[in-house]
Amino acid sequence: MTTLESLPDSWDVWSEGADGRLVLAYRPDVFNGDDFPAPCLPTLYLTHGRRTRRPGQNPSDTTGQTDWYVTFYLEPEVTLEGGTSFPTRSEALTAAVDLAEQFDAGDIDYRACYQVPREQYFERLDELTGRGSSTARDSE
Repeated sequence: MTTLESLPDSWDVWSEGADGRLVLAYRPDVFNGDDFPAPCLPTLYLTHGRRTRRPGQNPSDTTGQTDWYVTFYLEPEVTLEGGTSFPTRSEALTAAVDLAEQFDAGDIDYRACYQVPREQYFERLDELTGRGSSTARDSE
């Protein structure tokens, strides 16, 4: 059974609600506005019911919804996954921690999520997640 204790050190529990909602933040120490733009803070949301609003706003009412969702935001308008559903919170938590581990290890291709490439930002994020050597472009 996966627990928050197995969460990589690069991820912090940003908030945890009494209703089971959970927000995980990737390296808030560097997404502070100086090293990386604060709005680009990668966040994982575990919610009871689908999130219909973006980070920074209150989630919509989930009364009566049974599924748990994991949604990964690279930025408020850039989502890695559209919200994968799970029948239990435990399964959703396992998926969220697995996704956090994959991102931390540089195993997630986040570039494909962007309609407008942000190469300088990608290069810095590649370095942070250890993807620097594995994602070198053919032209370089």
